[in-house]
Amino acid sequence: MTKKNEEIMEILEAFDLTRCARSAAELAGTDHKTVQRYVGLRDAGHDPLERARRARLIDAYMEKVEELVETSKGKVRADVVHDRLRAMGYEGTERTTRRAVHKAKAAYRNGNRRTYRPWIPEPGKWMQFDWAWGPVVGMRQTYLFCAWLAWSRYRVVIPTWDKTLGTVLVCLDRTLRKIGAVPTYALTDNERTVSMDRIAGISVRHPQVVAFGGHYGLRVVTCVPADPESKGGSESTVRVAKADLVPTECNLLPAYASFSSLLEACDKLGDDVNSREHRESRRIPAEALKEELALMHQLPTEPYTAALGETRSVRDNQTIRFGSVPYSLPKQWVDQEVWCRVEGEELVIVGRDQSGLREVLRHELSVPGRPRILDEHYPGHPNGRATLQPKPRPQSETERNFLALGEGAEAWLTTAAASGVTRIRAKMSRATELAMLLGTGRVNEALSRAAHAGRFGENDLASILGHVDSTDRDVVVADDRFSAQRGTKAWEVLGR
Repeated sequence: MTKKNEEIMEILEAFDLTRCARSAAELAGTDHKTVQRYVGLRDAGHDPLERARRARLIDAYMEKVEELVETSKGKVRADVVHDRLRAMGYEGTERTTRRAVHKAKAAYRNGNRRTYRPWIPEPGKWMQFDWAWGPVVGMRQTYLFCAWLAWSRYRVVIPTWDKTLGTVLVCLDRTLRKIGAVPTYALTDNERTVSMDRIAGISVRHPQVVAFGGHYGLRVVTCVPADPESKGGSESTVRVAKADLVPTECNLLPAYASFSSLLEACDKLGDDVNSREHRESRRIPAEALKEELALMHQLPTEPYTAALGETRSVRDNQTIRFGSVPYSLPKQWVDQEVWCRVEGEELVIVGRDQSGLREVLRHELSVPGRPRILDEHYPGHPNGRATLQPKPRPQSETERNFLALGEGAEAWLTTAAASGVTRIRAKMSRATELAMLLGTGRVNEALSRAAHAGRFGENDLASILGHVDSTDRDVVVADDRFSAQRGTKAWEVLGR
């Protein structure tokens, strides 16, 4: 009868105490032959707690099972092995075969397991970058450029509209400007923008990427496919960026109204993760970066712009010309140099500010005679007008007192002048007198309502003030499409 593990330990302990099999048997309450058997197993170097396995029908075929597992590199199915063994005369059950195959596969994996040596990065040496799918902004897919320093764990996330070569170089320049120095290596995946081809497992680097690295003193290298030690850091950065920036049912983030709001969210995420303690290093990345900067080389003053396209100067009218077509830009880029390149059906405009290169705008390509001018670039020109409307400039004391009433007075004067109203100065003096009696705010509101309703008569302003005092309802403006005059339908009965 097989003993329990506790009973076997008591037998061995009794024997060590008495050094006699019979005396140990009396203390443990068992037979002296049992004591001798377990003591003999221990002295022979065997595990006395290990159960003796009974002979099985498949034992005679285990060499064949191991051979099939070895030949298939641990991928053969148990049912296939069972059919092979039955053809050789095996009469056992499929359950026994499955257990034997499972044990053989476990032994094969242990003997052929790939081992990983933990990567201990050197400060100032390695930067990694990768891409992630960003949120949809304005029914258009965005991408997230995610970079981090392997030693200090400093992270940078930049949103983009695409993953073209020009965008990659702009993002790299902006990342280096944020870091403040250049590491020795930049490790990334085998993207087409970085590696043009693979020959015998060796990546062929893009010439523009090599030239970019030579300009900054940075060597861009690609990782080994499916290698967790070289790709784990950038993949972790990508996972954090997607979890905190892409709206899902888990994080309940609202949709982004514009690309600028996404850019602000990426900057905020970078500030948050770089200012809190990292779980692995137990250090704050922003503080660790200060030590790592001393081991990096200096960042060049001028960015690498050879792959950004053609240069253009922004004119005083906030436009550039590309292919004989004017394209508008925001006001802050006037008198500055920008770079233009064509990506598909879009014109990509890249500028340089204090933080380095950044994408300014994307215009849909056009043809001569159809300029691309956006109204939001000219907030001082309402309704898309190219010329500004004249502003009231008071020349006399009466005019100054009237315009001092507020925006309603200015609107009244502008509308009345455009409507050809007579005796405007006299009516302005009357409004100023009413303001001294009834208050500036009430008269300014009445003037605004009069301008909106088109009422410029002698007593219209006093009538509107009385109406405002008696009710809070808005002034009703008559619709020209309708009339209160009776129709002629009743004339149909005449002559019948």
